[in-house]
Amino acid sequence: MREREGPIAERWEGEGLMPLQFELVTPERLLVSTEVEMVVVPGSEGNFGVLPGHAPLISTIRPGTIDIYQGQAITERIFVVGGIAEVTPERCTVLADEAMPPESLDRGALDAELTEIEGNLPSLREQAARATGADRERLSAELRHLERRQAVARAKLQVLQELPETRR
Repeated sequence: MREREGPIAERWEGEGLMPLQFELVTPERLLVSTEVEMVVVPGSEGNFGVLPGHAPLISTIRPGTIDIYQGQAITERIFVVGGIAEVTPERCTVLADEAMPPESLDRGALDAELTEIEGNLPSLREQAARATGADRERLSAELRHLERRQAVARAKLQVLQELPETRR
C-alpha cells in the first residue's frame, strides 16, 4: 500500500475512509467509472470537492473541468459543458450533457465561434427588445441559446489557457 501524506491523507487514514466511486456519464455512454481519492466538480454555484464520506448533495454543473485526484495530484481533467452531479458518502455521479478531454479543444475554431456569436448578440438583443408577443418569446429563446453558446465557448477557451504549453 502506498504512503499517504498531507491533509487529505490525515482525513483518509484518521477516519478509515474507503476510496470514492466516481462515474461520468454522457447521453452516449459511460465515460469514467473508477475509484478516486477526490474529485472536484464545476458546480453552478462554484467548484466543489468531493471526498469519501461527503454529505449527500445534488447540484447542477456549469461549463468547466472535472479534476480527478489520485495520490493528492490531479491525474485526469475532463471538460464538461453542463449537467447534474449527485453525491453520496460513497459515490459521485456526474450526468454531463457533453464531456471531452481539454486537449481535444481547438483554439482556432473556438475563437471563430466566439467572434461570430459576439457579433450576432447585439442585433439579436435589439430585435428581442423591440419585438412583441410570440416574436419576442422566440427571439428571447434564441438569445438565451446564443448566450449559452457564448458561455460554453468562453469556458472552453479558459480551459485551454490553463493547459500546460506542451498539451495544447
